[in-house]
Amino acid sequence: MTTPDTAAPGPAFARIGSSSFAVLMAAFCSLLLISNIAATKGIAFGSIITDGGAFVFPLTYVIGDVIAEVYGLKAMRRTILVGFVMAVIASVTFYLVQISPAVDGYPNQAAFEAVLGFVPRIVLASVCGYLIGQFLNAVVLVKIKERTKEKHLWARLIGSTVVGEFGDTLVFCAIAAGVIGIVTTGDFISYVVVGFVYKCLLEVILLPVTYRVIALVKRREPSYAQALAGTAARG
Repeated sequence: MTTPDTAAPGPAFARIGSSSFAVLMAAFCSLLLISNIAATKGIAFGSIITDGGAFVFPLTYVIGDVIAEVYGLKAMRRTILVGFVMAVIASVTFYLVQISPAVDGYPNQAAFEAVLGFVPRIVLASVCGYLIGQFLNAVVLVKIKERTKEKHLWARLIGSTVVGEFGDTLVFCAIAAGVIGIVTTGDFISYVVVGFVYKCLLEVILLPVTYRVIALVKRREPSYAQALAGTAARG
């Protein structure tokens, strides 16, 4: 049996509760809500099929990587839960506004329903894809960090994104395709492949930025340096 004194040191993580963590969580939830609204429109660039959420949704994985890398799986679970609650509140709010009687002369009811109206399948697709993808992303990143410690950050970032984005994209597209106008098998395959490849490529392109943000947040978190020192001492 392994004793505490001889156990292998685990990865270092900062304690949550700082202003940096609060800002990251706020940015994560904001981008999630924006992408959910934008995703109600299917977009075609020639033969390339995607949706409006593609512009900002990949950034939630970048921020999720930062949170999981610096603060750990527990912090990312909290962030995922807060994002989930905010997405549900947004959906319920839009639904209540949609069914509320408009003032006389309001000309935009149909436009409001088309863009922000409560669409059960879109909400279900967004929530299911989000929960599965973000959880996979966080778990994979933390598991790789348990093996690599502070080394090979690129492997953690890319590996977690590939797994998380695949799960997210496949689940979301499978549920939401018909709602946003994806009706043929060819378009569906294009929708899934393009979304997955695009999001992963964007993660790679943004890798230098993600590196800098992670380094900045680690420097701003005294508890991370303390955890790192403790890990080194146990090692």
